[in-house]
Amino acid sequence: FEQFLNHFVTLCACRHLLELLRRSAIQGESNSVLIVGPRGAGKTMLLQCVLRDLLQEKEAQKNLLQVHLNGLLQTDDRIALKEITRQLNLENVVGDKVFVSVQTEYYEQILENKTAEKSPGDRSSSRPVLFVLDEFDLFAHHKNQTLLYNLFDVSQSAQTPVAVVGVTCRLDVLELLEKRVKSRFSHRQIHLLSSFGFSEYLQTVRTQLSLPDDFTDRGFAQDWNSSIQTLCEDKSVEEALQRHFNSSKDFRSLHMLLMLCLSRVSVSKPSIKPADLLDASRLCLCDAKANMLHGLSILELCLIIAMKHLNDVYEGEPFNLQMVHNEFKKFLQRKSNSMYNFEQPVVMKAFEHLQQLELIRPVDGSSAKTQREFQLMRLMLDHSQIMEALQKYPQCPTDVKQWAMSAFG
Repeated sequence: FEQFLNHFVTLCACRHLLELLRRSAIQGESNSVLIVGPRGAGKTMLLQCVLRDLLQEKEAQKNLLQVHLNGLLQTDDRIALKEITRQLNLENVVGDKVFVSVQTEYYEQILENKTAEKSPGDRSSSRPVLFVLDEFDLFAHHKNQTLLYNLFDVSQSAQTPVAVVGVTCRLDVLELLEKRVKSRFSHRQIHLLSSFGFSEYLQTVRTQLSLPDDFTDRGFAQDWNSSIQTLCEDKSVEEALQRHFNSSKDFRSLHMLLMLCLSRVSVSKPSIKPADLLDASRLCLCDAKANMLHGLSILELCLIIAMKHLNDVYEGEPFNLQMVHNEFKKFLQRKSNSMYNFEQPVVMKAFEHLQQLELIRPVDGSSAKTQREFQLMRLMLDHSQIMEALQKYPQCPTDVKQWAMSAFG
């Protein structure tokens, strides 16, 4: 029943989105909609299928202009505006103009230059523009949300038909919008759910790895499919796939796992063994930040331990270099030897290196004018990551490990 319900919801969402975009592409109606759902739920695939069906209609194919933006790539409004002009082939209109400020009138000017064909004031003669904003929630973090405000505002103008489709996995995305932006949004939302269970996930693994019946070498295909069936029935493989399923239902991460398994197949070893999948699983689930700690110097590792100790003492409050150095000095005072004595500039350099590795980051809103040793920072690691790194750190001094254990209680 759950599978049927999920399929029915997706079909309804597909029809609803297709109808919205058809009205924009053919009738010149402005619309805005958000597609919301967890990663791997099929948001992008839904949009691609709808656009494929829409562009099969000659009138829509002739009229519709598309602009695709991604919040991970267009990190501010200036970059986004340049990308809009590039995708609309309007570099000759804009030229080398520097976008000092982004105003609604300028958006209208760009869109009218591209969309107006006969009479600029006639909406029916304008070509509709579809804006697809992937990672929509990241655009809400732009300064003053100028891009979103202007896109929604232009969609309400009488001259330029615009459709805005946002794709996001944040359920609370509307709470991120400013009041003036929210008032211009249509509040249409399409929710997709990934409600499949582990049995469907396991079946997907089996299907993805199996060879089709019309494969050239039928003998090899039968042997391969038989080995895949045996692989999926292995208890250790099932437990590894269960961990992946609990971690993420995103099929892209599953494809990465299966690609790592397939890369181990060779002429001498023409099948995937359970050990191959377990090794690939460890690679996929390994903590990148914990691995990064293995390459730190002893001084940098000591500073990390001092930061974690400060986090425990002050219950997560931000710290600065001076506080960390003082905590490190307390450790040195308990030592009889001076092997860890470092000058202040050396400690500062190590501190800055940790910031470059993004293991620590400045507190939002902290003043850039503050002296470096007093700038407030936060640690981007948790207890388990640090302890795991200490256990695997090559030739880690015993006294540093003991200090870490005492720091964490």
